[in-house]
Amino acid sequence: MKQTVKWLAAALIALGLNQAVWADDVSDFRENLQAAAQGNAAAQYNLGAMYYKGRGVRQDYVEAVRWFRQAAEQGNTLAQTLLGWMYANGRGVRQDDTEAVKWYRQAAEQGLAQAQYNLGVMYNTGRGVRRDYAEAARWFRKAADQGLAQAQFNLGAMYYKGRGVRQDLVLAQEWLGKACQNGNQDGCDNDQRLKAGY
Repeated sequence: MKQTVKWLAAALIALGLNQAVWADDVSDFRENLQAAAQGNAAAQYNLGAMYYKGRGVRQDYVEAVRWFRQAAEQGNTLAQTLLGWMYANGRGVRQDDTEAVKWYRQAAEQGLAQAQYNLGVMYNTGRGVRRDYAEAARWFRKAADQGLAQAQFNLGAMYYKGRGVRQDLVLAQEWLGKACQNGNQDGCDNDQRLKAGY
């Protein structure tokens, strides 16, 4: 449970939902609603985020899903990732890991690091897909190459354990060190352990 909360917080931070991005929430809601009604994917995503956070409107996960879906169907990677998260966690929709993987994959294939990480987690845990450590490592690597600290940590751990990749303590320490440099405390702790010979 604690890991899920940490993952959610990291996902929301990476996707920018932790910040107040709207100066006047109610006014921005109206403007986004008009643009969204005309098919503007960014406005549809913004509406989904506003409903998700309850900014300018009453918090409503079902409405958030509706707007995220409209933006996601137009290829908005942030909306695809958040829609995947909503399915993975049963927020505003029936929990469905297969559907979560579908949306994560669409955003991941377009290069969004958070979606690549999320897809790696699904392969690593076998949620919505057959567990495949090599595929998990591949997606973690894509996100890690973009500087996503949690992906760097996970990739380092996979090299340390030899899970999905050939065991390589040098690469494990390299990725754990990068995770540490990017603010991941688990990366710092494990990097220090490796340096100490544990």
